[in-house]
Amino acid sequence: MEPPALNPVQLLAPAVLAASFALQVVGALTPDAPLLIASTLTGLAADLALHRWQHGLVNLLARVRADVTVRQVLRDFLLVLGLLSTGEQNRGAAALPLVFGLLAFYVLHFACQGAAAVVRRSRTLPVVTRNIDASALRLNPAPPALLMRRPGPRMLWFCLPYTAGLLLAASAGAPHFGAAGIAVSLGLALTAPAELLAHLLPGRRAPGEAEVLAWFDRWLEDYRPTVGMYFSGGATSAYQANMWLGPLAGLGGRPVIVLRERFMVQEIAATEIPIVCIPKVAHLMRLKRSTLKVLIHPANSGKTSQVLRIPTIKHAFVNHGESDKLSSCNPYAKAYDEVWVAGPAGRERYAQADVGVDDKDVVEIGRPQLAAVSPYAGPPADGRVTVLYAPTWEGWTDDPGNTSVILAGENLVRALLADPGVRLLYKPHAMTGSVDSRAAAADARIRELVREANGRRPGPRTPSKAAVAELARLASALEALSATSFPDDSDSAERMRLQGVPAADNALAVERATEAWESAFWASLPAGAHQVVSGPRPTLYSCFNQADLLISDVSSVVSDYLASEKPYAVANTTGLPEEMFRAAFPTARAATILTPDAMGTAELLASVRDPSKGGLRSARAELKEYLLGPAQPSAAVRFRRAVLALSAGAAAHQARMAQRGEAVIPAQQLDQPDAFHPPVRS
Repeated sequence: MEPPALNPVQLLAPAVLAASFALQVVGALTPDAPLLIASTLTGLAADLALHRWQHGLVNLLARVRADVTVRQVLRDFLLVLGLLSTGEQNRGAAALPLVFGLLAFYVLHFACQGAAAVVRRSRTLPVVTRNIDASALRLNPAPPALLMRRPGPRMLWFCLPYTAGLLLAASAGAPHFGAAGIAVSLGLALTAPAELLAHLLPGRRAPGEAEVLAWFDRWLEDYRPTVGMYFSGGATSAYQANMWLGPLAGLGGRPVIVLRERFMVQEIAATEIPIVCIPKVAHLMRLKRSTLKVLIHPANSGKTSQVLRIPTIKHAFVNHGESDKLSSCNPYAKAYDEVWVAGPAGRERYAQADVGVDDKDVVEIGRPQLAAVSPYAGPPADGRVTVLYAPTWEGWTDDPGNTSVILAGENLVRALLADPGVRLLYKPHAMTGSVDSRAAAADARIRELVREANGRRPGPRTPSKAAVAELARLASALEALSATSFPDDSDSAERMRLQGVPAADNALAVERATEAWESAFWASLPAGAHQVVSGPRPTLYSCFNQADLLISDVSSVVSDYLASEKPYAVANTTGLPEEMFRAAFPTARAATILTPDAMGTAELLASVRDPSKGGLRSARAELKEYLLGPAQPSAAVRFRRAVLALSAGAAAHQARMAQRGEAVIPAQQLDQPDAFHPPVRS
C-alpha cells in the first residue's frame, strides 16, 4: 500500500524545519546574529512540533538516517560555527571548552539511551495480566516516559538551556553565557541516567522472569480456569475478540482470555474476565499444566498453531462473523477440534468448500452476541429513513466484490444524499484502505460528501454545547469504569499493577454506562444530520438499532443485521448478473441488489417507506433462520451447550492420558467441581 499523502497542514512543520536549517547556514556564514538566533529557535520549535503531532514523519526521517540526533548535531554545529564567525580572532580558543561540553552532553545522552534500554528490558515481564491481583509481585511505577521511551523530545528539551546560552554568547560576545547553558544541560543529562538506573536497585527493580512465572503458575492453580478465548492479531483486529466478551462472560464459571501481543491487553474492551498475555511460546506451554479445558478462537493467526500443540485443551473456531466469502471457510479451520458456526448456512459452506473439515466437527451455536439487536418494528412513521452504509474492507485478495467502497461507494452515497428524507450513517470497516490505497481515497471522498451534505442542510449542523459537555461527562465516567486511563509515564508493568481485580458488578456498570453514552450520542445529533461513525463507539449493533435500512457488501455485517429482519441491500461489484450473484452468495437472497451505478436506490428507499412495495419480509425471516439458526433454544443456550460438550470431551481425553501415565495436570485438579460453577468453599 502506498503511504498516504501529507496535507498542507502536515507539511508545515517539516517545511519550517528545512527552511530553518537553510537560514541557520546563512546566519552562521554571514555572520548575522539575529538571523542565527531566529532560525535556530524556529528549527528547535519545529522539531518539537514534529515529535508532538507528527510521529509518522519522525519515523520516516529516522529511516532515512535524519533522526533527531543527526538534526540536533547539525543545528549545534551551525550554532558553534556562527559563534566562531562573530567577534574577535581569539574566539576559537574560548569556544573550545564549549565544544567539549557539547560532546560531554552527547555522551550522557547516549548513556541515557543505554540505561533506558536496560530498564525497559528489566520491566518487560514474561506475562502481562489485567483483571488479576498482581500485588504479590510488588510492581513499582515506571520511570518518566520522557527518560525511558521518548529520546527525541528528551534531547530537544535538555538541549534548550545550552542552545539559549550559545545564542546569548553569539549575540553578546560573551562565551560565559554558553558555558552556563551547557552546565545546566549537562546537569539534566547526568540526572536522567541516574534516575533510570535507580529503578534497577533492590526494592525498585521489577521482578525477574522466574518470580513472575512462579506467580503465574500459582494463579493458575488457585483460579483453575475452565474455558478461555485465545486471540492474536494486529492493532485494528481487536474488535474480533471484543465481540465474544459478552458470550464468554455469560458462561459463568472461571473464564480467561489468552493473548500473545502486549499492546492487545489494552485493546480488549471493558470486561471482568481475567486477561493474560503470554508472548513467548515456551511460557505459553505452562497452560498445559492448568485446568483449562476449552479455548475458543475468533480468528486465525500465525501464532494459533503454537497453542494448538497443548494436548490437554480442546479448541473451537468460532470466527468473528460469517459471510459467503471464501475466507469464512479457511482450510486452517481443520486444525481445530471443532468449528462452531451460526446456522445451517455455515455448515453447508464448509461442506461445499471441501477444505477438510468433517461435518461431525461442525456445531451450530447461533450468534449469541446478537441479543442486543432490536427486531423490525415496521417502516419509519414520519417517512424519514435512516440508512446505514457499512461496507467491508478490501481484504487480502484483489477480488472486485470484496468492498463496494472503490467501485460503488461514492455513487451510492450521492444517491442517498439526493433524497432529502434520508439520514445517512456511514460506518466503514476499521481496516478500509489498509491494503489498497484506492479504498482509502474513496473513503476520504465519501467522508467529504457527507460533510458537504451536512453543510447544505438547514438548521443546526453540530451538537449543542450542552450535548457535547454531557457526552464528555459520560465518556469520562465510562473510561473510569473501563480502567483505560493511565498516567502518560505508565508501561505494561505499571498498568498490570493498576488493573487488578475489578470492582464487583463492574461489567454491569460498564454496560449501563455504554448504553447511556450511546443514547446521549444519538440524541445529541441534529435532526436529520448525516454522520460518519468510526471508532469503537457507538458499536455496530447500536447503529443497527438506529437504521431502517442497511446497505453493505457480502460480509458478516449482513448476516448479523438479519437478526433484526429489517430491509437491507447488497452492492454487487463482482460483475456477475443478479441471478448468478444471488446464487453465489446466499446472504443476498432476501436483499435488494444494487449495481455500482446505484441504479434502483430510489425504488429501494420507497420500499422501506412502504413495505408492500418490497415483498421480501418473509424471505428475510426465512434467511435469518438459515444463516443464524432457530430462535429457540437461544444462541446463548446453544453456545453454552457446545462449550460443556467440548469440555467434557477434554476431560475424557485428560483421563485417558492419565491412564496412560501421560498426565500433566495434577490428579487432584482432574476431579474438580462442575467446570462452569465456582467451587464450593467451606
